[in-house]
Amino acid sequence: MSFGETDPSQSRGGASAGGNSPGVPVQQVTFERRELDRILNLYGRKVAAGEWRDYAIDFLKDRAVFSVFRRASEMPLFRIEKNPKLARKQGAYSVIAPGGMVMRRGHELDRVLRVLDKSLSIVT
Repeated sequence: MSFGETDPSQSRGGASAGGNSPGVPVQQVTFERRELDRILNLYGRKVAAGEWRDYAIDFLKDRAVFSVFRRASEMPLFRIEKNPKLARKQGAYSVIAPGGMVMRRGHELDRVLRVLDKSLSIVT
């Protein structure tokens, strides 16, 4: 498999862009600054609460993945994915559980992240 075609939870062991000549940019899906700010804000709150401890970001050819870990040596607890191919159908953003089950999918990142952000709210 070439770079960008592996499962984000797998180690690539120093794999390179293979086959691309130097100076030719590799097309990748990335998180925009606003999206990354929102994800890292949630990540910071979860780290402060002691729930999460590590993360990894993978920019692949077809999607961008933010993986959250309890420990660096484990499988990811959750994956937050951006897949532009699904933007017109089910929504570009999704939160995926360790077994591969899609917990929530949608067009807006804030709404998708609510499944992970169980903030306290005042009940009147």
